[in-house]
Amino acid sequence: MRAHEAGTLHADGYGITPNWLPEPEDLSALMPQLWARNTARDDSGALTVAGVPVTDIARDFGTAAYVLDEDDFRERARAFRDDFSAGFESLGGADVYYAGKAFLCTAVARWIMEEGLYLDTCTGGEMAVAQRVGFPPERVALHGNNKSRAELRQALEWGVGRIVVDSFAEIDRIAEIAAELGVVAPVMVRVTVGVEAHTHEFIATAHEDQKFGFSLAGGFAREAVDRIVAKGESLHLLGLHSHIGSQIFDTSGFEIAARRLIELHTEIADEHGIHLAELDLGGGYGIAYTSEHDPLTPRQLGEQMGGLVERELKAFLEDHPQAAAPRVSIEPGRAIAGPSAFTLYEIGTIKDVEVTSELTRTYVSVDGGMSDNVRTALYGADYSCALASRTSEAEQRLVRVVGRHCESGDIVVMDEYLPEDITAGDLIAVPGTGAYCRSLSNQYNHTPRPPVIAVRDGAARVIVRRETIDDLLALDVDDTPIPSQEVR
Repeated sequence: MRAHEAGTLHADGYGITPNWLPEPEDLSALMPQLWARNTARDDSGALTVAGVPVTDIARDFGTAAYVLDEDDFRERARAFRDDFSAGFESLGGADVYYAGKAFLCTAVARWIMEEGLYLDTCTGGEMAVAQRVGFPPERVALHGNNKSRAELRQALEWGVGRIVVDSFAEIDRIAEIAAELGVVAPVMVRVTVGVEAHTHEFIATAHEDQKFGFSLAGGFAREAVDRIVAKGESLHLLGLHSHIGSQIFDTSGFEIAARRLIELHTEIADEHGIHLAELDLGGGYGIAYTSEHDPLTPRQLGEQMGGLVERELKAFLEDHPQAAAPRVSIEPGRAIAGPSAFTLYEIGTIKDVEVTSELTRTYVSVDGGMSDNVRTALYGADYSCALASRTSEAEQRLVRVVGRHCESGDIVVMDEYLPEDITAGDLIAVPGTGAYCRSLSNQYNHTPRPPVIAVRDGAARVIVRRETIDDLLALDVDDTPIPSQEVR
């Protein structure tokens, strides 16, 4: 969904309650698929995380704040690790790369390392986080459509396990730097397989008209392989990689992607006599942001994807009995981090606005917004929310939760039912904000970014501190006051 050029009032569906949003029977009930596993309500009605009331979190750390259930995050990471290993057992298992772009800090990198996952990075900054915690470089991948020479050198000097190549120019660039360093760079080719993921166009990444990868249909992926093979003294081709999009709720697209990758895999074996060791199917597994979403579990994903890859590989292995099946890897990020956190806000202004003669909308303003969650403004993402500091017996009303920024599109939750007696000072929580919220956060209107509070076993701690005004001004160079001049 794109924002309408004439403004929000003209957007499709404006003012209409979505048909997937039912009137809740109990406003205090928490839908399990939306919240981290250790989220509940205490006897006072306040939301708790791993035994810690959100009222205590707000008191001790302030709002807005990202609240992360550490055990939930770790359990989801282990589920992908174990369920994909089981689903691909007949093929020797599978490797799980956590997509750091979803949310990464030193604490999260350490959790991922401790749980035995691999790490997918996209920039020198993300690699630096992994380096800070001593992440094994052979378990790190580097992606990106425009990696700088400095980033490529950083990756090769550190010894990352794979660099995913994204352009012809990059093939030459990596080969040159590898030769300078006297190393052989392990690379994969990102293949644009032409699969349409049924998601927003800005997060669908396998169609032809976008910036990532080498087109399969145009023969560019095959040419990339040929060029890499020709530079064997400095480049080692590990395998093929694809990523078909994000927020995907079935495996049909992955089946087509696997089939097309394996067809190319077969062509490479037949022409070059090379049996590529790896095959990466990317990530993009969806999560529940609202009651309309019904995501597959890691076990279901592992079983279904293991089965489809095995079927697609069958002919290749029969025709190439000397070849081993390529090691499959995946890259979940949102599916691990997303449900593990919610954003805690305090309500400020509540305003009823007469939109038309038949529609009055209640706007509930909170002390955050598009600076801590730009996804709604960026591509129309939907969210849910709940009154977090208490429960209420009041009647429910449909509201729109908005932020504090100077944009009419600064919307946190488009439509949700909250009690009619909500008031300034109440806390609300927006679930499913563990992925792509802190990562995409910004300082619009010079707003310091919120902290990330990890909760485990009844204790809360800061893992990313709140920004301060001093942080915001620290990069300003021209900060010398201008002497006042006499007004004539």
